[in-house]
Amino acid sequence: MKSPVLAALWVAGSLAFSINAFAVETITVYQDPGCGCCHGWAEHMRAEGFQVTEVPSADMARVKESLGVPPDLASCHTAQIGASGQVVEGHVPASVVRKLLAAQDTRGVSAPGMPLNAPGMGRLDGTLVTVDFQGRPFSKD
Repeated sequence: MKSPVLAALWVAGSLAFSINAFAVETITVYQDPGCGCCHGWAEHMRAEGFQVTEVPSADMARVKESLGVPPDLASCHTAQIGASGQVVEGHVPASVVRKLLAAQDTRGVSAPGMPLNAPGMGRLDGTLVTVDFQGRPFSKD
């Protein structure tokens, strides 16, 4: 009698783990309504399995300030990760966003300015440097 109950519990536990292992990470990206490269970055993130909501904003300075983006690390769009609340500034590759998610002590990362070798702008070439919000190198892609 215990065997079917234990088997059912094992199956239920395995199913719950599987669902959590494949949970889709949600990201809200705030962008100037007239910016095309921001949409390009959002499409890159969608292609990498993220669920992205694009929110047009005429006051990006206020968005950046409210999310704690250092002014010297600003780019054209700002995103917030739903579950963790971490912040992604600019054209940060999806692989770096995944690294950020694993680094829960890191508040945010940035690809400052408008780098031509970043998702939404151009092709990654191995030289894109992203930094954390203290300005320290975080990744090179």
